[in-house]
Amino acid sequence: MNNRSKNKQKWFWGVVIAIELVLFYSSSMTYKEQTSVPFLEKYFKNQPFHDLLSKIGFNYSGKYQSVANDGYFKFVEFIIRKGAHFSIYLLLGLFLCLALNIYFKKNIFLKVFVPWMTATGLAAFDEFHQGLTGGRTPLVDDVILDSSGALVGSLIAILILYLLYRHKSKKELFTM
Repeated sequence: MNNRSKNKQKWFWGVVIAIELVLFYSSSMTYKEQTSVPFLEKYFKNQPFHDLLSKIGFNYSGKYQSVANDGYFKFVEFIIRKGAHFSIYLLLGLFLCLALNIYFKKNIFLKVFVPWMTATGLAAFDEFHQGLTGGRTPLVDDVILDSSGALVGSLIAILILYLLYRHKSKKELFTM
């Protein structure tokens, strides 16, 4: 492995560690410390997209989530929080895949599977840690959502790596 590859890999591991630190800090906070409802009530008094959001509803972890059941601001916060779950684990899966890529050069299954399962294990640990925090409830559904985000992130990383490899191969063909 050349120095450039080592530097990239260190950077990828640095991002993975930074994401984990953010997740650990976040799961250490109580719901009251983390809620965005006061912010939403203050800055979104006109309730943008209320009509559209009031038509949406779904079951999540045994509860029907909707504007009618939860109110506009709590429903918007719920969507933001679950979007954050998916997004942060998408990034974690992506950067874990990039960091571990060097170890699984020839095996595409392991390139996806190991980062995905690592992120899923970290999600389960994060939910356990969250359960030790007052006013928070660990949910299996959140682990599933996090795991889905990590899988998508791993697949995106594989696609990026494939496209970069293909581009590099084409470039080499034309420079010969």
